[in-house]
Amino acid sequence: MSLSQASTIAPEIDRIFWILILIGGATMALVGALILIFAIRYRRGSPAKRGPLPDLLSREVEIGWTVATLFVFLFVCGWAIVAEIPQFELPKKSMPIHVVAKQWMWKAEYTSGVREIDSLHVPTGTPITLVMTSQDVIHSFSVPDFRIKQDVLPGRYTTTWFQATKTGDYHLFCAEYCGTDHARMLGIIHVMTPQDYARWTAAQPQGGDLAAEGGKLYRSLGCSGCHDPGSRVAAPSLVGIAGKTQPLADGAFATADENYLRDSIVLPNKQIVAGYQAVMPSYEGIASEDQIIALIAYLKANGQGRSAGR
Repeated sequence: MSLSQASTIAPEIDRIFWILILIGGATMALVGALILIFAIRYRRGSPAKRGPLPDLLSREVEIGWTVATLFVFLFVCGWAIVAEIPQFELPKKSMPIHVVAKQWMWKAEYTSGVREIDSLHVPTGTPITLVMTSQDVIHSFSVPDFRIKQDVLPGRYTTTWFQATKTGDYHLFCAEYCGTDHARMLGIIHVMTPQDYARWTAAQPQGGDLAAEGGKLYRSLGCSGCHDPGSRVAAPSLVGIAGKTQPLADGAFATADENYLRDSIVLPNKQIVAGYQAVMPSYEGIASEDQIIALIAYLKANGQGRSAGR
């Protein structure tokens, strides 16, 4: 099966791949040719002159091939690092999609409230940020045509991004063995023009804005009773906390990103905010992964975050 270059990073990854193939092939050809030449020239009974190599020549050859190998390694390594660094820097302006992996399916949820299973619809020309977690074991989100692969872990969020450049349907695989039906954990990425994507979005049954859904959960789960202004409980204010640095009781600092907010919901005693007691109960087993995603969307969209250690 031939792969297309369907994302912005794919051409650079392919260039590195073919350079490695070229270097490896040239090295194999050189070594193979030398073995063949020496095997013929120094075969048993041949009149070729035999004897130890001069010390100076032997030392120069060893230093030469060692330095040459080191130079090639540093060149390829540096090139690969420069090419891969942008993949770890999430675009500031991108379209987020939340993905929850589960034996054996992919569940996607958009900020508009649209939900899909084993399928994602995205427009060309728009950076897509995937915020992913697993409900059970380790999975791996892999789209070969985009040249992306990211492990999806239980109990935390991992992120990756891509920008599709060609319309079409592209296969999504789980690239980490995850159980009996691992080979059936497949999906399709549908890449559409921006106009077609807008029409597709408008035609979907809207499940309600993700942040709005999180706001309802925030109140129904009792979060507002402790963290809203005027509460009698000694809990920190959550206004504007998302994305900011929080001082902790042990003297350290933590950024209130997605992983911090998730830990604050299910593991509230993991990181205690300075000046507060560990009195918040854990919502592990009470709030599902989908609900936690909605809560975090609400906290980020409304400038209200959940601080660790209430």
